[in-house]
Amino acid sequence: MDNGNTFAAHLAWCGLVALHLARLDGQVCSPGQENLFLTRWLATAEKQRRFRRELANDIRWLLKEGREKGMRADLPGKLHYLWRAGNDLKAQNDLFRLQHALHAVKLTGWDYRVLSESEWSGRRALKISPAVAGIYLKKSALENGFSLEGVQISPLPVRINGNLSALDTLLERAGWYRVSVPDEPQLHYLRAVVSPGGN
Repeated sequence: MDNGNTFAAHLAWCGLVALHLARLDGQVCSPGQENLFLTRWLATAEKQRRFRRELANDIRWLLKEGREKGMRADLPGKLHYLWRAGNDLKAQNDLFRLQHALHAVKLTGWDYRVLSESEWSGRRALKISPAVAGIYLKKSALENGFSLEGVQISPLPVRINGNLSALDTLLERAGWYRVSVPDEPQLHYLRAVVSPGGN
């Protein structure tokens, strides 16, 4: 783990603890109040330079998200993601790490859906808009692709539309990678990276 991850995890931990204490004190009782509290907390942290310079861009981005998107920014979710990403994510099982990566993808604004058989193929298949970044998983493959211990037992087919290099970065951080299918540009397979000692 690099120091950047450690510093971001510390920022996220401080924000989540501050939010929890505000909830206990009765200052925060709704998602709207959570967003407002965290936006103010981040603005104060930036003004008072409470965190290392390396985090200035992260703080600015979180502030922009909170101010522009309001409750849709899901600042608690973003802080939770930063905290988890800064801890030993790769020690978790494959399914947990995949869920973590997909949550991160959703936080970036991508459409994320789990599709039934009829939505995946056939006449009622979901039409993927080229204008919308998204990742779409087949429900049956997700249900049957993992052991009871959360270890991947078969490749996971997904349909993807969006910036593949950005997605690859998020997947890599969570110990996953993408394999494209040459004849079908939107179809890919997700695979967990096998650790040196096996999964």
